[in-house]
Amino acid sequence: MNLIVVSSLDALCRQQACENLAAARPGSLVVLHDLLESGLVIRRVFSGRTLLEREETMLEHGCLSCAVRLDLVPSIERLSKTAVGPIVIGLPPAVPASAAVSALRRALSRPAAVDSVVLACSPDALEDHIWDAHTLFESGFTPLPEDERTPGEFLLGELAFADTVLLAEPDIVPPDPLGRERGLHLIRELAPHAEVAPDAAAVHGGLHRYTDALSRTAPGNAFAPSPSPVRSGSPFATVFLRVERPLHPRRFRQVLATLAEGCCVLRGQLWMASAPACRIAIQGIGPRVWLENLGPWPEDTPASGEQLAAHGPAATVIAATGEGLDPAEFEGLLVSCQLTDEELAAGGNGLHDPFGLFPLAESTAQEGSAG
Repeated sequence: MNLIVVSSLDALCRQQACENLAAARPGSLVVLHDLLESGLVIRRVFSGRTLLEREETMLEHGCLSCAVRLDLVPSIERLSKTAVGPIVIGLPPAVPASAAVSALRRALSRPAAVDSVVLACSPDALEDHIWDAHTLFESGFTPLPEDERTPGEFLLGELAFADTVLLAEPDIVPPDPLGRERGLHLIRELAPHAEVAPDAAAVHGGLHRYTDALSRTAPGNAFAPSPSPVRSGSPFATVFLRVERPLHPRRFRQVLATLAEGCCVLRGQLWMASAPACRIAIQGIGPRVWLENLGPWPEDTPASGEQLAAHGPAATVIAATGEGLDPAEFEGLLVSCQLTDEELAAGGNGLHDPFGLFPLAESTAQEGSAG
């Protein structure tokens, strides 16, 4: 049994993607899940354009994980016993594909091959979603008020986990040619590992590598710019930098807004002098930047593929993606935050920790808006 998992921020994009994927694969089933208010899950199963079943389930806890665990997994378990073709799974909008794939791998009684993980995305809306400062609930993408993720946070996670980005552009929304072109460049810059499929027929199976996908989504990872030549006409670029000394927390706080200004995405790890034994993740998406203490530095974890986050010896590694970035200026700002020889000799003692990144802390230090 082969599975194609489709995630999306928008129900219309998901619907179009699933219908077209099924049409390109005769004999396939389409399973659509929608999570509504008060924990109501609606499940629809199609064969071609024929509706085979429609069921409503009320969950006691109407959260995303419960929808996956208590409805999606059992329905795929049941359908897999009679399915003769692939099953296309359309996740509820804003449900991470990583959560669904992990649950399916863990809970299905029969082995199932996840053939492809597809993000259905309208490219002309991508940049606006990344810069949206509202939560998914405030922007109308989820019925869960407690979901504090932003649209950009969801999309960056999906771009990292997915192996394919399927362009979905519902006719209900007039296309924006300029926004579409910028969106395509941005997709290729943020997800160099993924195939960009203009239509469902161009989606290739067998691309999903679960371990690699999880690695790409791990906090603190930074990815080097694509080794391919600079893409002609792209307004976006990625600056990738590494510094070997711990960062002075006060100086880093002062330059953080400047570092993040104009960056669509800022990601990587920090070696902070105020918490030198701990690896600190930095993540910036649109207007929001936050830091997270990941615990002790790994002693010996080899890097693989395009993943170039520092392992073993502590270091600061940052990748910034944006428009018109100046690598020299970016590097100068970061280098200016390193401890001086005198500060190193003093062991960084007595430094104030403005981020609350105490050793072995498990909480996230929110830095707010990057301006």
